[in-house]
Amino acid sequence: MKATPEISIIAPVYNEIESLEAFHKEISRVLTKNKLTWELVLVDDGSSDGSTDLIRKLAKKDDHIRPVIFARNFGHQIAVTAGLDYCRGKAAVVIDADLQDPPEVILELMKKWHEGYQVVYAVRSEREGESWFKRTTASLFYRVIYRITEIKIPLDSGDFRLYDRKVIDVMCNMPERHRFLRGMSTWVGFKQVGVPYKRAARYAGETKYPFRKMLKLASNAVTSFSYFPLQLATYVGFIAAGISIIAIPVVIILRLSGSLQLIGQATTLVAVLFLGGVQLISLGILGEYLGRIYDEVKGRPLYIVSEAPKD
Repeated sequence: MKATPEISIIAPVYNEIESLEAFHKEISRVLTKNKLTWELVLVDDGSSDGSTDLIRKLAKKDDHIRPVIFARNFGHQIAVTAGLDYCRGKAAVVIDADLQDPPEVILELMKKWHEGYQVVYAVRSEREGESWFKRTTASLFYRVIYRITEIKIPLDSGDFRLYDRKVIDVMCNMPERHRFLRGMSTWVGFKQVGVPYKRAARYAGETKYPFRKMLKLASNAVTSFSYFPLQLATYVGFIAAGISIIAIPVVIILRLSGSLQLIGQATTLVAVLFLGGVQLISLGILGEYLGRIYDEVKGRPLYIVSEAPKD
């Protein structure tokens, strides 16, 4: 068995053939230059552009690489989870393979780790190459999650972070399917600190987190760490009931006074539609939570691996 590396680099890969070789080259340059013992865990998340074969090719040339090949696409958060399961380092850094997160920042994360911090998260002080819409929605996402979840997830910090081995072992024993890793890493506690950095534009290709996936990630974050949607449904129900209680005597008085303001079915229809909408929204929120319970109860594996290192 190989000696335990000081640091594991975990990179989920999904259709990154244009940037993968450059990413490997940069990681190798930064870590070898600083005389670190390291490994690169490349988790192929069901790529269809040739990334899978390229990972195998790179692994044959460089024994630092540990390829983990999924049987199909399971998603970014699950791919990172698999990387944590298979990494062997005393600490692990999760980083995207598109070179938006500069490999040089890994050294800054490790510096804080050597100072005694067990979770070191990179904070995006600047974001190059992203549209106004992307920056705005990302900023809104972090701030909404911060306000409504029970744990205080650091603002503008993504999955680019370092985990000490103690933290990795704890997170690997958290089996929930709908994973929000940056929330989980905050929830576990330990000594944590942030490191600011400037995020670069993508080296090549297109983002793997469009608005639709951001919404799904936000949904996982909220339902995993907050009861706010359920509480909101209750609040709206009380507000609707309060409006109805106030409206009843008003309607009676207007009818007795012979007012023509409320003659006809329009008011009734509006009230029915409003209450029906509140009920459907509340049922949808309940269904979202019940669906997650159903997924957990089935007990299916988080991912299926077709190829993985033996050691």
